Amino acid sequence: MLTRIKITGFKNLMGVDVHFGPFTCIAGANGVGKSNLFDAIRFLSALADRPLIDAALVVRDEGGRTADIRSLFHRVGDEHAKELSFEVEMIVPQEGFDDLGQKAKAGITFLRYCLTLGLRMEDNLRPLGTLEILREELSHINIGDAPKYLFFPHGVRTWRKSALQGRRTSPLISTEGKGESRIIKRHQDGISGRPLSLLATNLPRTVLSVANAKESPTTLLARREMQSWRLLQLEPSALRKPNEFNAPARLGSDGSNLAATLYHLAHSNRSNGTKSQNTDLVVYGQVANRLAELIDDVYEVKVDRDEKRELLTLQVTDQDGTAYPAISLSDGTLRFLALAVLELDPQSQGLLCFEEPENGIHPERIPSMLQLLQDISTDTFRPISSDNPLRQVIVNTHSPSVVGQVPDDSLLVAELKDTVGTGRRFKRVCFSCLPDTWRAKIQNASIVSKGKLLSYLNPVLRSQTLPQKPQTHRVIDRPDLQPYLPGIGHDEK
Repeated sequence: MLTRIKITGFKNLMGVDVHFGPFTCIAGANGVGKSNLFDAIRFLSALADRPLIDAALVVRDEGGRTADIRSLFHRVGDEHAKELSFEVEMIVPQEGFDDLGQKAKAGITFLRYCLTLGLRMEDNLRPLGTLEILREELSHINIGDAPKYLFFPHGVRTWRKSALQGRRTSPLISTEGKGESRIIKRHQDGISGRPLSLLATNLPRTVLSVANAKESPTTLLARREMQSWRLLQLEPSALRKPNEFNAPARLGSDGSNLAATLYHLAHSNRSNGTKSQNTDLVVYGQVANRLAELIDDVYEVKVDRDEKRELLTLQVTDQDGTAYPAISLSDGTLRFLALAVLELDPQSQGLLCFEEPENGIHPERIPSMLQLLQDISTDTFRPISSDNPLRQVIVNTHSPSVVGQVPDDSLLVAELKDTVGTGRRFKRVCFSCLPDTWRAKIQNASIVSKGKLLSYLNPVLRSQTLPQKPQTHRVIDRPDLQPYLPGIGHDEK
């Protein structure tokens, strides 16, 4: 779970410092930089899995190209910054497996990872730039200091106690020296011994990305956490495809393997690993009930197993008994179904970034979509378990209907602000919260102006409702905004 990210020098993200809870909605106009934050998270995830250059090529520039490494760096005019830096605070899983299937157990689960990359242009083989590691560090955050770092509402004796485990007194990865003599050290965790020292200038990938269970179990689980940060780009064509019997039983980032994932969930017992006669009916029934929140005429959701062609096909049956295969379902219905399956899958953990969840959804049904996204996120007042996995959702939007319906303490507004640095003026994106929310209590928090917020709220119908968890309030229902909304104080008299 990503609890905080600080970014400087990545695209138009300069001096960004954002705290996250289990569910976050980022609102902003097109082109303001909402997607750049997602790109930064995606880049960090790729760096935990791939060589530096391969990770950089995952992130496209504004023109859709991937070859120019310089596009990752902040630019003013024709000049690019020479460094970009990230600092993340995260809660990692307590157990996991390395690439060889060896089990690892974290020594401590609350960690801070820092990475600074430099832009190097002297490589003739890569005239558009290459990357080098200037600093890499992985350190622990003491569990006793959790109140200084976890600001979102949560149960101390329930959720926090189950999420934060272990102890440590020394760093896991550190950087020493400067210039060409920089050394990155990987300190022993699983076994005793001297740290492994590596010359930074020769490293093709991060030290974190090669961690294994035997020597660095805690570092490995930090790697696994970062690898689980993914951007959902649910493509209708991928969602509609039938799956072969041997297809992976995990939903892809594009929505592929939807039928196989649901079939696997329906035919396995999550409690003890044995097949139960009624498991399929329970799982299919849960998905059907979810879909009924979006479409009134739903009787059944199931996966048809075609033995002759060895294919699994998702089907939705209406109240008249007419079955519709996935190829006949609307884009919005398929996206909603994919999220409903994700909610039920205990193996789907980590951070899910989802752009514009309102796409393909009728405005009257947007509250149902938002409730589903919040339910996918971990409940921070219950212990972490298979029924409440350590899962987190961040969405971005420019829809007034979404902004008005989300809980007010989950909202961040992205806006461009003029900044002067190195003698030049430029615009950077700033992520601002609402007053009197948990983020507003953090030192140096940026507070969104009422004028900026009202540009989203004026079109919202106040009659739309969204079931809320206890102690949450819709943005549109805030008392300090009522005098500014149209029709307030007039229609109710």
